[in-house]
Amino acid sequence: MARRRLLPLAGAALLVVLFSPTALCSPEPEVSAAEDPLIEQVVGDGADDELELNAEAHFASFVRRFGKAYRDEAERAHRMSVFKANLRRAQRHQRLDPTAVHGVTRFSDLTPGEFRRQFLGLRSSSRRDLLKGSAHEAPILPTEGLPTDFDWREHGAVGPVKDQGSCGSCWSFSTSGALEGAHYLATGKLEVLSEQQMVDCDHECDPLEPRSCDAGCNGGLMTTAFSYLEKAGGLESEKEYPYTGRDGTCKFDKSKIVAQVKNFSVVSADEDQIAANLVKHGPLAIGINAIFMQTYIGGVSCPYICGKNLGSWCSSGLGYGSAGLCADPLRKSILDIKELLGGENWGVENWVLQIC
Repeated sequence: MARRRLLPLAGAALLVVLFSPTALCSPEPEVSAAEDPLIEQVVGDGADDELELNAEAHFASFVRRFGKAYRDEAERAHRMSVFKANLRRAQRHQRLDPTAVHGVTRFSDLTPGEFRRQFLGLRSSSRRDLLKGSAHEAPILPTEGLPTDFDWREHGAVGPVKDQGSCGSCWSFSTSGALEGAHYLATGKLEVLSEQQMVDCDHECDPLEPRSCDAGCNGGLMTTAFSYLEKAGGLESEKEYPYTGRDGTCKFDKSKIVAQVKNFSVVSADEDQIAANLVKHGPLAIGINAIFMQTYIGGVSCPYICGKNLGSWCSSGLGYGSAGLCADPLRKSILDIKELLGGENWGVENWVLQIC
């Protein structure tokens, strides 16, 4: 687990965090199960037989619930085949991640590759270097006396839940979320900031990999986004530069900047350091392993195993807790992750709970 933290100077403070491959796995959307119990969870005795026997009915329920429409019968048949495969994936995820709820989500008719291309966006070429250390490495903070539980939502530093749509722009939301919190800590005012400015205008490249650059809906990285904001002077508000969910022409107006970046740094992979930085400096920009994200509905995600890769989704770390909600007694810290993909239909009251 590795992380970036942004320290406040004149205008605003920021924090960025990336969790390492073994640190955590991920979240996913929420759906009610009023008409179809399988929509909520795909586990139980005889589940394999039930999936095969009633897949068509479950697919019809899915189509109604999420308002899906397909161009012809061939497309519908293909999406049903993908849906059936994702039911089996959700079932496997449930067994590997029993403290969360996995099942049918609005992404259940997408292949894993389609889901990655359409909704994720943490650029893979640079994640390796973030885990090696950086010139922006954060100093070690004292960890004595940290609160047992902490949540920035309870302290006014967190803006509204947002939806990135079918655009691989999670990196811009992660960046804006950290800056919103840092700006609030520095000024006492919560500004809802513009992701679209970064999507349209930020083409900053990783100095260690010059060909790895922020690229709007094709992905980016929070550290390069913070570097862009340092150079540009800051970020406009969401109201002045609203989100469209697609790449566009840069319309940045320096006179409309409402939050500035003066400094940022990478937080240690140590869990106590993550907690200390979060409490001291505000919400953190994080990268997470997205392997379980497509089927996540709610609960605390604490999978028995995680993939070797860091993953490709970014969000905001808002708090932690000590409730023993994980099957592994050694992994008890809960990270609240600000939900971006599902809008207001995901997780626990629109938030994802993640064990790290």
